[in-house]
Amino acid sequence: MLFGAIGFYIIHMFAKYSGIGISPDSIMYASTAQNIHDHFSLITFNGTPLVFFPVFYSFFLSICIFLSGGAPPVAAGPVINGVLFMATIFTTGYITTKFKAPSLVYKWLILAAVVLSPALLEIYMYLWSETLFILEILLFIIAYHNYLQKHTTKSLVLVAIVAAICCITRYAGITVVATGGLLILMDGKLNLNKKIKHLLSFGIIGISLLVANMILNRLSTGLSTGTRLPANTPFSENLYYFGTVILDWAGLPAKFDPIAVAFTVVVIIGLATLLIVRIAQHHLNSYENIIICFTLVYGLFILIIASISRFERMNSRLLSPMFVPLLLSFTCWVPDLIKYIKFRKKWLLATPFVLAMLAFEYTIARADYQLYDDFCEYGIPGYTDDDWNKSEFVVFLKTHKNIYKPGYPIYTDADEAVYMFSGMHSTLLPHKFFAKDVAKLYQQKRFYLIDFKNLESKELVNLKEIQAHKTLTKLYDFPDGAVYVCEEKSESR
Repeated sequence: MLFGAIGFYIIHMFAKYSGIGISPDSIMYASTAQNIHDHFSLITFNGTPLVFFPVFYSFFLSICIFLSGGAPPVAAGPVINGVLFMATIFTTGYITTKFKAPSLVYKWLILAAVVLSPALLEIYMYLWSETLFILEILLFIIAYHNYLQKHTTKSLVLVAIVAAICCITRYAGITVVATGGLLILMDGKLNLNKKIKHLLSFGIIGISLLVANMILNRLSTGLSTGTRLPANTPFSENLYYFGTVILDWAGLPAKFDPIAVAFTVVVIIGLATLLIVRIAQHHLNSYENIIICFTLVYGLFILIIASISRFERMNSRLLSPMFVPLLLSFTCWVPDLIKYIKFRKKWLLATPFVLAMLAFEYTIARADYQLYDDFCEYGIPGYTDDDWNKSEFVVFLKTHKNIYKPGYPIYTDADEAVYMFSGMHSTLLPHKFFAKDVAKLYQQKRFYLIDFKNLESKELVNLKEIQAHKTLTKLYDFPDGAVYVCEEKSESR
């Protein structure tokens, strides 16, 4: 509870200057949550159903709106994330007390690493679904351990429900179902018939909510998980970026990046080795085994799926759900080793580990201080920082909502920003990859274009390409944005 309270306070301090961090994803979640609360509909800010993300995080935020008396998620974000971070810290501490060789010093060191971790602070400073998903993973670990002790239908259904909720919080929650299924297959206490029954029951319940969510998406838009582009980074590159993230988590500077691929291979093989060793030692019913199994499954899943479907480049946010399990996986053997070695002065054995952890925590604490210094001066990067709050163009959008003639569509390269600052609905410029959407844009005889000059995307149709098909008349111009009217060349004057 003490470390949890410290974590809550840190989130409050980071968000004190300009509020919680808001990204395009955050606006998608928050606007859907508001519509769930107000109209019980899964409609986003742009008037379309929520498809690209599963529904539960937005539903969770709508509950927060209700409990806060109507406060929007953007305003209540520091409290929401502070509570979730506190719960994550507390749950991590609880799990460490249930290890085969619990250690108070080990628990303190782990909790300090969690509280100070830039990887987690980055997540809990934003209104992102990972804030809830990370906690749910820890709750799954606890629920599965409970199942291992009892092997009852009730405990199986409970852990399956937790897995199902993970799946509709983030699509990557399918790794939780995969982890549970793998653990059931390895469970030597179940005879074959019971193993098959439990595996089928867990699998069906575990994916049930995800299947229902995808069917709803398909009925609403014709797409199960939204428009997905093919991957543009091969597996070899993803190995490299995966390694750079883990090296950064370890507090190592960028000069170590050349060994990133080898480091990734070491991490994956290390996790697999730990799992095999524990299986051989018949430690299947331990917290440590569940944690190692999930970490391995999640890491492999992200590496593979990022090589098939396009995501943002492999980064800390994408891998953040495995931070706490990875930290525990590669340190949980230390208390075991110290406990079972016959040596009176065991503190001598623990000293190198303690010193290494303290050095690691000192390094990440310095990184946290630099982040705090920056955020106190400019705000958390995103739509609540000074680049946006003090923008002349943003002020213009807020105060000039009636400059657009009715009947003409409004396009933009940042529809979520238009909604965030003006409350207006606009249409995102189409991706170049989708020829039909591009053709539909050029078929418009007249439309407005709100252009954010600092947000040019290589994937979206850009200003120069529109100029090749339309005549652009600049109506309002600012250093960081402009408003155009786009017309057929023959109609322009």
